[in-house]
Amino acid sequence: MTSEPSSPELRSERLVLSAYVASDESDFVALFQDEAVGSWFGEGMRSADEDRALFARLFRLVYAEKRFPVWAVRHEGRYAGHAEIKPSPEPWLDGQEIVYGLSRDSWGLGLGTELARLLTDHGHRALGLAEVHATVDALNTPSVAVLKRLGYTQSREVREDDGSTTLQFTSRAEHWPT
Repeated sequence: MTSEPSSPELRSERLVLSAYVASDESDFVALFQDEAVGSWFGEGMRSADEDRALFARLFRLVYAEKRFPVWAVRHEGRYAGHAEIKPSPEPWLDGQEIVYGLSRDSWGLGLGTELARLLTDHGHRALGLAEVHATVDALNTPSVAVLKRLGYTQSREVREDDGSTTLQFTSRAEHWPT
């Protein structure tokens, strides 16, 4: 399992984003198995076996086929979370979206804002995206606050079949700081 050019290393003041390596599997699974984190990703919590299969697909499909950038997030040399910029799976959103999550022990340090800023900057500058999107459950107030802090504007509110509400936020390149 090797890193691919589609996930270039990114750095901010305190974070390093690099392609996953095989030894990250247990940290990846632990992140997604923590209900405080994993419940906000995709369709919510999965089994540990499903998360291990997802980790394997990163190498077999995402990296091998250079589909989109996916990173392990490291802070002070240790695994701290997960990040992506990918085509949105939402039928109502045509574009690329950032996806990120931090381990519980990384909360409260401002790393979420730093991570979302790094991803958004990469989307606008390196990938040339006029718009970078983020979708977030309306109840995920920390993520909503991060996006607003970075100047994302709410562009849509979608009522899901289960009664929850998904908010779409958008960052536009013309408003992104140079």
